[in-house]
Amino acid sequence: MRDEFGGIMEFGTIEREMYIDATPDIVFEVVSRPEHVKKWWPDDARYEAVPGAVGEIVFGDAEGGGQAVALSVVDVQPPWRFAFRWTQPADETAAEGNSLLVTFELTAAGDGTLLRFNETGFREMGWEAAVLEEQYNDHLNGWDYFLPRLAPCVAALDVRS
Repeated sequence: MRDEFGGIMEFGTIEREMYIDATPDIVFEVVSRPEHVKKWWPDDARYEAVPGAVGEIVFGDAEGGGQAVALSVVDVQPPWRFAFRWTQPADETAAEGNSLLVTFELTAAGDGTLLRFNETGFREMGWEAAVLEEQYNDHLNGWDYFLPRLAPCVAALDVRS
């Protein structure tokens, strides 16, 4: 697959940057706390927002064939950084090489927040080329759908006067 400049696409990192009209404290709550995360991303989220916590996120109805995905919280630095590993096999501890690392970095910008998102670890998973491309594109499309849902959730939580 080629990028917009004709070069070979590297399926290594997904990066997005967006401005959100709310303070880093509010944005941090929405990207890190399960009760808020499930409003913009998965159908359910079960974990504690503390380093080392292990839990899961669920897409669809867990009882009706939905998909539960393991999640391990890696870094929590309110209100600036939240990171987790996910997609590791259910019976394995998340680590480089068996999971993807998602990081939200927040920076105050004027009256709002600049959110930098990245997901890394695709090449390190050891997938054959076709699987790597499929997984990368699946995540790319997923984040392109879910990340724009963040701002409305933040707006609903933001109680600035």
